[in-house]
Amino acid sequence: MRWSELIEAVRESGQYATAAEAERVTRTVLSALGGHVVGDERVDLAAQLPVEAARVIADQVPVTRRLTAPEFVESVALRLEGATPATARWDVSSVLTALAQAVDGELVDRLLDLLPPGYALLFGRAELAQAA
Repeated sequence: MRWSELIEAVRESGQYATAAEAERVTRTVLSALGGHVVGDERVDLAAQLPVEAARVIADQVPVTRRLTAPEFVESVALRLEGATPATARWDVSSVLTALAQAVDGELVDRLLDLLPPGYALLFGRAELAQAA
């Protein structure tokens, strides 16, 4: 997949008016995600994404505490000018759903195992609750 194809997938998923808007949102979400993805998952994700996306992810310093899904969305809202938690959730879901379609499903499973509970819906997947 080329960078332009990823941006177009995000533009369509999020119904953004322009590719520039989709690119701005994509870069912001990927930079927020980059600190949460470490180790082999980071390497494998970078290998399956366009070079531009891989750089955005790889350039991030790993976080000391992984954010819950709501905290992650809030962190993205703070990075996007004029965003609210609701619009940021839309933005995050648009990017992460496109990302999940761009990489293999096994890698998405590994990413979801790495992240705290609650991220599956952001990646466009149902999240099953474990039986007690």
